Amino acid sequence: MPIVVSGIRIGLDQTEEQAIRKAIKKLKISHNLVKEAYVNKVSLDARRQNQITLVNTVCVELTEGELEAVQAASDSSVVYREKRSICFTPGLEKLESPIVIAGFGPAGMFAALTLARQGYHPIVLERGTDVDQRVIGVNRFWKQGVFDSKANVQFGEGGAGTFSDGKLTTRISDPFCDLVLKDFVNHGAPEEILKKAKPHIGTDKLRQVVKSIREEIQSLGGEIRFCSQLEGVTFQNNQLKSIRVNGEEIPASILILAIGHSARDTFSMLLESGVYLEPKAFSVGARIEHLQSEIDKGLYGKYAGHPLLPKGEYQLSYRKNGRGVYTFCMCPGGMVVPSSSCEGTVVTNGMSEFARDQKNANSALVVGVGPEDFGSSPLDGIKFQQRLEQQAFQLGGKDYRAPAATVGEFLNHRVGLQEKRVHPSYALGVNPVDFDRLFPNIVTQMMREGLERFGRKIPGFDASDAVLTGPETRTSSPVRITRGEDFCAVGKSGLYPCGEGAGYAGGIMSAAVDGIRIASAIIQKYQPYGG
Repeated sequence: MPIVVSGIRIGLDQTEEQAIRKAIKKLKISHNLVKEAYVNKVSLDARRQNQITLVNTVCVELTEGELEAVQAASDSSVVYREKRSICFTPGLEKLESPIVIAGFGPAGMFAALTLARQGYHPIVLERGTDVDQRVIGVNRFWKQGVFDSKANVQFGEGGAGTFSDGKLTTRISDPFCDLVLKDFVNHGAPEEILKKAKPHIGTDKLRQVVKSIREEIQSLGGEIRFCSQLEGVTFQNNQLKSIRVNGEEIPASILILAIGHSARDTFSMLLESGVYLEPKAFSVGARIEHLQSEIDKGLYGKYAGHPLLPKGEYQLSYRKNGRGVYTFCMCPGGMVVPSSSCEGTVVTNGMSEFARDQKNANSALVVGVGPEDFGSSPLDGIKFQQRLEQQAFQLGGKDYRAPAATVGEFLNHRVGLQEKRVHPSYALGVNPVDFDRLFPNIVTQMMREGLERFGRKIPGFDASDAVLTGPETRTSSPVRITRGEDFCAVGKSGLYPCGEGAGYAGGIMSAAVDGIRIASAIIQKYQPYGG
């Protein structure tokens, strides 16, 4: 895409063709010079409800004189961008054993896909089941309250993102982002994710996508071992020598740790094995549910329900005295889902299908916490999460019901669930509780301030019948497995921390990109095993 023209605004009643014509007009060139022109990205600007616009980025290829056309335009919104090709050049060092990847979420999956395509035949260890068995286990838990440690929302093929909105937004700018999006489309995701500024796949389509990616890895000689948990690592002179999986010792000189943010037993094992871990800030709070129609009205005003407008999404934040309260992982037309990763705990998360056609909208309303709140030892953040989740199980009634309250009761420090327009979607049921008995005072205090502030930004956000269901504790990893410039864990050669669980990503896209980045670093250093 040599010439990129950004900021092309059109109304809801206008077409992409009109956006393209505006871009060509901005270039001040003859239509005869245009070889190809197309809309590359589309975002929505709904800041002024009486003038909602679609903001387009248009790519224009000319038969000749592209650089000259950009210079003549003399406009900061018109830039020349050379086409970039991504290539991987194998290094010269020989591998002593196949590359092993622990974890088959986005980071592990794209690390494996990249390595397999370059002939490295990786071995992937996933502590959970394949996606088909995982869906069975998760549905059994949601319907019957029967928990399965190998088939739940946190563990299994695709990672935690498989049971989410499948949101692909990211703040990182990396050439690998386009590669990830194209791979998703090639494996069955809707083509619109290539254009949307806020793309999503939806849990229903994402399940098939991750399965298709796995099948490509296998077709290229990669090996996926499900229900295979990393139980130990052994070093010799700080070089990785072997790993233990399901009680079996396996030679390994390269291990990519893509274990996700909920592998608490693995974090403990790594610390005991001398791997450097440090505590990391994260956030806790509850899921808040509104009627999706009310969110649409609050965002779009009289245009709510317009066929060209997506389901209303929001991202809100407020800081006070260095601490933030914000909304996270907003799921339009979705549901709040039980997301425990061990027995005797309650954890919530949000999920939407691609159509986003459920009655409620939900998001996490969370408050930042750090070592100053829970302790400075590497695993103190995990212990803090566990206490919240275990207390939630007790308050919910010890049967996986979740603690809940309507916003009106919560703001007035009362216990109650006065259901009116909004009914909680949490599958296992809820129990009215006082959230001050669950969270530290600083968390509930900031949640209340956030609700009042956000109600000024989106009318109805702080409506008395909006529903809070908690706790939301898995916003990001509570630890960082610190790595050096060579991408290896500090002082441990051959061990490559990767993705969200290692503290180097936040969401599907950034985790997938980090997986490719780690795979690329390994490729640049080593020949394929046996090569």
